[in-house]
Amino acid sequence: MAIDQRALRNALGQFPTGVTVVTADPEGYAPFGVTANSFASVSLDPPLVLWSLQKSSDTFDAFAAAKHFAINILSDQQQDISNQYAKKSSHDLDTEHYQLGVSDMPLLNGAIASFECEVDVCHDGGDHIIMVGKVIAMNSLDSDNAPSPLVFHAGQYRELKV
Repeated sequence: MAIDQRALRNALGQFPTGVTVVTADPEGYAPFGVTANSFASVSLDPPLVLWSLQKSSDTFDAFAAAKHFAINILSDQQQDISNQYAKKSSHDLDTEHYQLGVSDMPLLNGAIASFECEVDVCHDGGDHIIMVGKVIAMNSLDSDNAPSPLVFHAGQYRELKV
């Protein structure tokens, strides 16, 4: 039975996700980032996270060259950042948007949490590559004082109501 891709996309969109910008700075490239909602935790011991990137992405070659990347979880005040780095050919990081972390990875200012990762393994995932990273450093805002996360559901940003 063939699955209609549009119907599948719509059904998958019913699962609300947080929004991240994955950043990197591999040799031969300027610091860059791409918006992704495919982030997930994998393991606490060892500390592993994953995300996936479409193979046709204009950032694919740069991420393939990267030995490290950072996952930046966006707040609900960073929709403009999400939109900027989601656009094709708009991935070079603006210098005012980031600072370097302890492993020299670009970390977005104002992110709720950032995870600096060493590429552990990559898996083929159909039209995506699944990148698993070992967390080597992290920072996170105090959950009592952190803004709400940026949430995406059914093709649009949503407000998280608590």
